[in-house]
Amino acid sequence: MAENNFEEMAKDVLNTADTTSSFDQSDIESNKIMAILAYIGILFLIPLLVAKDSKFAKFHTNQGLVLFIADVAIGIVIAIVAIILAFVPVVGPIIAGIVSGVLGLVIFALMILGIINAATGKAKELPLIGKIRILK
Repeated sequence: MAENNFEEMAKDVLNTADTTSSFDQSDIESNKIMAILAYIGILFLIPLLVAKDSKFAKFHTNQGLVLFIADVAIGIVIAIVAIILAFVPVVGPIIAGIVSGVLGLVIFALMILGIINAATGKAKELPLIGKIRILK
């Protein structure tokens, strides 16, 4: 029974909404570069300011902003955990390094997935964070 719940949760996280059909094709084509920039750290500010009238760029800017906030939040949590685990001889720093590496890879994978979606003209939500809306 617990396996079914886990499988359902995994499907919900990985099966993200694709709303590409609700966007104008000319908007998609003319704003792909802006959408790509949205996933590269603080560069999400460029499409936020330059392509504010583009629904496609705004969709990807929202996801890039959420990803950026998640990255900063994870960095803060990792720093705190690393400080605490530094007091655990030998194993503490190893655990902090592993957790930091894994979470860093997750953020990097989401960034690459977002860039691929933007470059191919898709408006598909990212796993884990795609349903969060900051920009309207």
